[in-house]
Amino acid sequence: MMFVAPLVSLVLAAFVAAAPADVYSPPITYPTASTVWEVGYSYNVTWDVSNPSKRITNKIGMIVLAKGGVLNDEAPLATGFSILNGKQQITVPDVTPGSDYSIVLFGDSGNSSPKFRIIA
Repeated sequence: MMFVAPLVSLVLAAFVAAAPADVYSPPITYPTASTVWEVGYSYNVTWDVSNPSKRITNKIGMIVLAKGGVLNDEAPLATGFSILNGKQQITVPDVTPGSDYSIVLFGDSGNSSPKFRIIA
């Protein structure tokens, strides 16, 4: 009987270690569909962190600009921040003006903002 408690603890520890991690994809709250950004200006990209998963696989974030659904992942707007921060300041790069831009937040999972406008 004295081996039961350690055995149960060992089995429980193995189960917890093998439990799958949750995919955490916090919704982007800014920019919105009515947002207009200007090239060269800085803005805070924000996302909702009010209900984070308990076991996030990757808490290190990256923000990428997409135009027409095509990611510019060779020139991320921000990297190396915690996705649990809920915001990250970026500077709008020198891009062609358009109304089909979106922000994609990577970390545990990728999610994107609605399309918005960037002006010169």
